[in-house]
Amino acid sequence: MQFTLSGLWGHMGLFAQGIVIAMGIMSVLSLVILAERSLVFRASRRHSRRFASEMATLLSQGDFETASHAKLGADVGYLGRTIRAGLTAYRISSDDSRDEVMESVARSLERQAQREVQSLKRGLGHLATVASTAPFVGLLGTTMGIVTAFEQMGEAGAGGIGTISTGISEALVTTAFGLLVAIPAVMGYNSLQGWVDARAVDLAEASNEFLDAAARALKRARSAVV
Repeated sequence: MQFTLSGLWGHMGLFAQGIVIAMGIMSVLSLVILAERSLVFRASRRHSRRFASEMATLLSQGDFETASHAKLGADVGYLGRTIRAGLTAYRISSDDSRDEVMESVARSLERQAQREVQSLKRGLGHLATVASTAPFVGLLGTTMGIVTAFEQMGEAGAGGIGTISTGISEALVTTAFGLLVAIPAVMGYNSLQGWVDARAVDLAEASNEFLDAAARALKRARSAVV
């Protein structure tokens, strides 16, 4: 038996081969999620920054009417969609009492912010599942490899290393595969989850700033009417 990937694969039993195939699928899934989420996060952050730079002046001046009708393209990022929800609520409820307007705007901002956070988290559950289960799948292969080694030992009636080498190799290979799949998945999940948590803080801060701007705009508008 040659201790190469092809040699090990040729001497593996069907169960061990199934374990390796399963972990290969898990690895591909985790890499696809990592790549897809990284691209989505980068694009969404770029769009949100563009929205913030273009709308900051209008919102700080309280020109909500112009801001709500501004043409900024199809995608304005997680920040733009959240602020637009607040603008829509402000416009619809502008004839209500001050408290009702502010409550309506706050609820709209909160609902949309929650939607955006959940959208950013899409796929992270699968990544966390791969990260947490891959070592156990590898351990299952390890256990069956040890069982195979003992079976070989019993059939041969001897305990030399040559007798049990196939079973031991299966155990070590599946253990290694489990770790190779789990480690990148854990690192990727922690990195992406930290990014999502940071964006949730950004949305909360932006929502509070928008509420302050809405309160000032509403006060100026009703003072002008009086």
